[in-house]
Amino acid sequence: MSLQRTAVIGAGTMGNGIAQVMATSGCAVTLIDVDEAALARGRGTIEKSLAKLVSKEKITAADRDAALGRIATATNMKDAAGASLVVEAIVENLDAKRSVFQGLAQVVDASAILASNTSSISITELAAAVPNPERVIGMHFMNPVPLMKLVEIVRGLQTSDETTAAVDALSKELGKVPVTVNDYPGFISNRVLMPMINEAIYCLMEGVADEEAIDTIMKLGMAHPMGPLALADLIGLDVCLHIMQVLQDGLGDSKYRACPLLRNMVAAGKLGRKSGQGFYQYDA
Repeated sequence: MSLQRTAVIGAGTMGNGIAQVMATSGCAVTLIDVDEAALARGRGTIEKSLAKLVSKEKITAADRDAALGRIATATNMKDAAGASLVVEAIVENLDAKRSVFQGLAQVVDASAILASNTSSISITELAAAVPNPERVIGMHFMNPVPLMKLVEIVRGLQTSDETTAAVDALSKELGKVPVTVNDYPGFISNRVLMPMINEAIYCLMEGVADEEAIDTIMKLGMAHPMGPLALADLIGLDVCLHIMQVLQDGLGDSKYRACPLLRNMVAAGKLGRKSGQGFYQYDA
C-alpha cells in the first residue's frame, strides 16, 4: 500500500505521534479532533518533536518544514473524506470508538481502511459497527510513536488478508516493524506487559521493596529500559487499570485481577505523569 492521503482521529499523545510519522514519511495527513485546543497542542508537540530531530541532525530543516506542510488539522470528521487510511486514536472506550467508526463509515470510501490504535479493545467488536468489516484492523503503535519501531497489527475475525497485507506494507513504509496478531484480549503486548506491571504493584503494596528497588531490579537484572512502575506512570495508571479489567473480563481468569493499590491510586487521581503524581512525583 503506497502512502496516499490519510487521516488520524484524535490529537492526543498517540494521535499527534502517528500524524508526525506519516508526515515525515511523505504522506499528507489530516489530524482531526473535536477540541481545537487539543489540535493546537498536538500541532505544537509535533513542531517541538521535529525541532529536536533537527537539532540532533536526524533530519534537515527542509525535511521538518516539508513534514509540517503535509499536516492539516480539522474539527469535523467529514474532513477524513478521500483518505485511503484512517487511524483512530481516541480514548480507550468501546462506545466512543464505535461511534467514531460509524461516523467514518459515512464519509470515507467503502474501500478505505479503518484502523484503530487501541491497546486492548476488540477489533472484531469495532468492525461489527460498520459496513465492510473486512477493512477494519488494529494498528497499535507504541509510545512514543516517532521513536518506537513496533506496530502491533491486530486482525479482527473478519479482517481480510488484503487489508492485513496493505497495513503491513504501509507500516514498513513508515519505518516501523509490523507484527501481526489475532484479536484476543490485550493482544500480545498488553497481555504480557500489564500482568507484569500489576505484579510489580503487588510487590510494592505488600512491602517487598520500594519503587526504586523494584524498577532497578527489572532494569539491571532483566535489561528493561524502564522499570515497570515508571512505565506504568508513563502509560497512565487509569489506562493500566482499564486494560487489566479488559483482560479479566475477556479471559475470566483471576490472575488478571487488578491490584487494589492500583485501583486506589486511580480513585485518588494519581494517574502518573499526566496528573503529576503516580508511583513517582513529576514536575507540572
